[in-house]
Amino acid sequence: MLFDTHAHLTDSRFDDIDEVLDRAYDAGVRSVLLATADVDESLRSVALIGKHASHRLNLYCSVGVHPHEAKSFDLDSELALRNLLDASVENRIVAVGEIGLDYHYDLSPRETQRDVFKSQLEIAADYKLPVIIHEREATKDTLDILIDFFGAGASEDRGVIHCFSGSVETARILVKMGFCIGFDGPVTFKNNRHAPEIIASVPIDKILIETDSPYLTPVPHRGKRNEPAYVRYVLEKVAEIKGLSPDKMADVTYNNALRLFRISPQLPFKEP
Repeated sequence: MLFDTHAHLTDSRFDDIDEVLDRAYDAGVRSVLLATADVDESLRSVALIGKHASHRLNLYCSVGVHPHEAKSFDLDSELALRNLLDASVENRIVAVGEIGLDYHYDLSPRETQRDVFKSQLEIAADYKLPVIIHEREATKDTLDILIDFFGAGASEDRGVIHCFSGSVETARILVKMGFCIGFDGPVTFKNNRHAPEIIASVPIDKILIETDSPYLTPVPHRGKRNEPAYVRYVLEKVAEIKGLSPDKMADVTYNNALRLFRISPQLPFKEP
C-alpha cells in the first residue's frame, strides 16, 4: 500500500480526476493527502474530498497559505482557515500546510513570509496538528523559526519538510527536531547527485513519499503531468538507496504517514 502525502489534485490540469483516482488505486496507492497553497485551494480540496468520499482511495487534506501567497494573508484568511479546522474531522483535515519560506522567487516580501509562517505555526499548535513545510533557499531562516517555535529537540512528530532538497546536516537537524523528510520525483533524476546521500542519512521511520502532483514528475514519465499513481517510482528509488524491498519500504512509509498525521488505520497492513 502506498501513501502519496503531497498532491494538488484541484489543479485545473486534473479535468479527469475520476480516472486519476482510479489509476492511483490500480497502482497500489491507498491514501492521498491534498496539500494546499491558499484559502481557495483549501476550500476546493475539502470539496473534492466530500465529492469523492465513496471512492476506494482514502483522501485527506491540509489547509494553509504558501509563502508565495503570504502577501494576501490577512485576518479573513486566518478566520477562513480556522473555520475549516473547526470541522477538521468532518473535512478530513490532518495538517496545516503547505507553509514556510521561499526566497527563490520572492513572490511575497521576506518579512511578510516570516510573519505569516509564524502565524500558521501558531494555528497548527492551537489545533494540535502537524505542519507541512515548504522551504526553498531559506534554510537558515526556516531553521531559526522552527527551532524558536519547537526547540532543538522533540518528543513527538512535528511535521514534514516537503520535497527536501537541503544538505545531510540540515536533514539531521530537522529529524532531531521531530520532522519527517518528504521525497519527490527529483530523486529519480540522473542529475540529482545529492539524493542518494541524503536519503541514506534519513532514518526509515522519518521518510515520506510524495508526488507534488501535477509537478515534479518522476522518471520514466518526466515531462508529463504528474499524478499520484507515479509515487511508486519515488518509492522504488528510495527503497533501492535504503537497501530495502519496495514492499518493505511501502509498509514503512505508509505507517510513517499514518503516525505523523494521526490517522487511524482503515486497511490492514504489515508492521514495519
